[in-house]
Amino acid sequence: MEVVHAIGRRKAAVARVYLSEGTGKITINKRDLKDYFPSELVQFVVKQPLNLLNVAEKYDVKVNVYGGGFTGQSQALRLAIARALVKINAEDKKALRAEGFITRDSRVVERKKPGRPKARRRFQFSKR
Repeated sequence: MEVVHAIGRRKAAVARVYLSEGTGKITINKRDLKDYFPSELVQFVVKQPLNLLNVAEKYDVKVNVYGGGFTGQSQALRLAIARALVKINAEDKKALRAEGFITRDSRVVERKKPGRPKARRRFQFSKR
């Protein structure tokens, strides 16, 4: 099997994933998963699609990720891994879709509008 490439995005984060056959090693920006994401919860989010299909020890995952915070990056990574797994085996798509791993979460920060302190917040108003 050759290397399979996929991209996942979430908020401002972009994750490029390269999946190849191996022993289950996940490398993010040339660092180990546990070094890059110390939080157990975030590590769980990244591994969700692999654990769902019971292939966590079957593939090596090499990732380039940039932009956003750790939550956005982990969710972008989850989407990219799910897309790569679908490229390998199209039958897995139904199971991944049922868990919501194929859907791109399109929610992004709303832009700040002129004459306002934030996107929707108004400056304090008093009639006096």
